[in-house]
Amino acid sequence: MSDEISNDNERHSAPPPREPDAHGEAALILVESLIHGLIERAVLRVEDVLDILDTAVEVNGQQAEEPVANGAIVRTAKTILEAISSSLKTDQ
Repeated sequence: MSDEISNDNERHSAPPPREPDAHGEAALILVESLIHGLIERAVLRVEDVLDILDTAVEVNGQQAEEPVANGAIVRTAKTILEAISSSLKTDQ
């Protein structure tokens, strides 16, 4: 009986954390660098980018409500978006 419980717990346990994806990491660094560069060149204002990030956080929240959403991924994405927003606030 204890084997059944152990096996059942293993089936329902959270998957181990994934290593960062190299493509995603590179894309994130590139986009964040592009945003900072466009702000430095006065192509975008920090306020405009913060509005865009607010929209991205809203979209992320809507995705979290979808039945197929992976909660861990959605939360991680929100954390990343908030970190970028905090980084940009120092440019104001």
